[in-house]
Amino acid sequence: MTRASFSTTSPSAPGCKRLKGFLLGAGAAALAGALIVCAPSPLKAEVNDADEIGTAEGLPITLSGSYLSGRLAGQSRDIANAAAFFQEALDSDPGNAFLLDRTFVLHVANGDIDRALDLAERLTADQPDHFLARIALAADAIHMQDFDRAVKLLDRGTRGPLAELTGRLVRAWALAAQGKTDLALESIAALDGPDWFNVFTTHHAGLIQELAGRSDAALDNFNSAYAADPGALRVVEALARARARAGDTAGALKVIDGYRKIIPGHPVMRELRAGIEEGGEIAPMVDAHDRGAAEVLYGLGAALGRDGGEELSAAYLQLAIHLDPKADIALIALANLFQRIDDQARSIELLQRVDDKSPLKRDAEIQVGLNFNSLDNLDEARAHLQKLVESDPGDLEAVTALGNVLRAHQLFEEAGEAYSQGIATIDADPAERNWTLYYYRGICYERVKEWDAAEADFRKALALSTDQPLVLNYLGYSLVDRGLKLDEALGMIRKAVELRPQDGYIVDSLGWAYFRLGRYEEAVVELEKAVQLRPEDPIINDHLGDAYWQVGRRLEARFQWNHARDLKPEEEDLAKILDKIENGLSEANTENGAVTEPEKKNGG
Repeated sequence: MTRASFSTTSPSAPGCKRLKGFLLGAGAAALAGALIVCAPSPLKAEVNDADEIGTAEGLPITLSGSYLSGRLAGQSRDIANAAAFFQEALDSDPGNAFLLDRTFVLHVANGDIDRALDLAERLTADQPDHFLARIALAADAIHMQDFDRAVKLLDRGTRGPLAELTGRLVRAWALAAQGKTDLALESIAALDGPDWFNVFTTHHAGLIQELAGRSDAALDNFNSAYAADPGALRVVEALARARARAGDTAGALKVIDGYRKIIPGHPVMRELRAGIEEGGEIAPMVDAHDRGAAEVLYGLGAALGRDGGEELSAAYLQLAIHLDPKADIALIALANLFQRIDDQARSIELLQRVDDKSPLKRDAEIQVGLNFNSLDNLDEARAHLQKLVESDPGDLEAVTALGNVLRAHQLFEEAGEAYSQGIATIDADPAERNWTLYYYRGICYERVKEWDAAEADFRKALALSTDQPLVLNYLGYSLVDRGLKLDEALGMIRKAVELRPQDGYIVDSLGWAYFRLGRYEEAVVELEKAVQLRPEDPIINDHLGDAYWQVGRRLEARFQWNHARDLKPEEEDLAKILDKIENGLSEANTENGAVTEPEKKNGG
């Protein structure tokens, strides 16, 4: 079995699943697919200290140097440094229209709103059609309660579906704030665009009507938005609240239960459901016009971040937070964006701004711990997550996050203890979704050579989730590795391959099982498939080399071992590969006719 077969991110990454699903689902996907956004190069961004932004102190600042540094930072998706370097370039050439535009966009994306607004004034003077500059100025005007200025800024026509949708919806909220509800709704109704506009237009028309006291009309629009996209959290929340406020408790709970099938245990839905069942007063989702405009920018910004439009997505989300600094959902969306571009320090800062009273606070704190781990700060990650688990061992997201972090660092005993804390809270009546906890703990037991306990956990995971391919693969291979229950074990691995025929790691497990059983010709067939599926994995290539050697294909064996060497295996694996390149597959590195499996790495 390969190292990646035991990847710590499978079947679900050690992230907080409850933080997912905030977007306007189908509408968001359509928007992201329909827009042509200049996406930065997908290079890894470095985390920068505030003191290290821009040209280092004492070094000369030149136009060309700052411009080229800014471009490199932008390609690396390092928004903070890109903004700083382009500002330096603009200072050197203040009349350059390109530098002005680029610096403005980067400052908005970085959250430097005051600087961005100064540049937006210059931009709109020279480029009246610059839609993002006018959106930024209009958002600030709404923030300052200057709704008339916001409307005037957005009166000018725009080009492109994103600009048209954003401008018209934000303008509608500014009109509604002036008491011009009918005009606001007419403005939204006049929007002419593709079908995916509908979920945004009906959603916001409903929110405006609800705030104006037009409950029946609002409910009709919320129902329309829900019909267009029943998997969108904000659409579901708005409809559930509206139904509850109308006295339709059963209808409200039905909508919440439908969403629970998509994302079980979502804290927003859990809290809303509890409030409805208790019969308390249910507030509308949006209770102020500036927050309505923030909702526009959040919804569109979160959608933009899906398909590589991180810079524009960050700009929208930063403006949403400027309008509503306590918008927990926008803070989390922006934190997730910075996490995706490998700026975990910025992600942590945003997550820690989530209000303590927010239903999302605990999930945000779980993600903070995971971000510490991504910054290679294991001690901070462990302490942060352990504190959360100790405060609520029944929070299985926190338990899983802590266990997965420890397991990724091969601290298997500690990881097993973490999973056990969560299992103790559900062991009397575990649900199907709890199979992962038993699977993960089984891996930990297997790695510390407590096989009986490991097998029991794997079989418990299978009892909860029948034919789960990851468990079948791990348990089946482990049995083969021990020479136990071979017929059952091989059947498990074959079933896993049948369920996931394109998973190179699982296919490799089948090939390697055949190898361990001395069925070398069959091993070659499966391992060749595995290499085609995962050509970049050194251990799969190493396995194929071993199989080639055993069937007499010695030149091909050494070719595969050399290729495995070049793919940079881990140090202990590399030593074994180099020995085989030099000496072949000798009696010294075989056991009972089969190569001894290198010690497994990462754990599941």
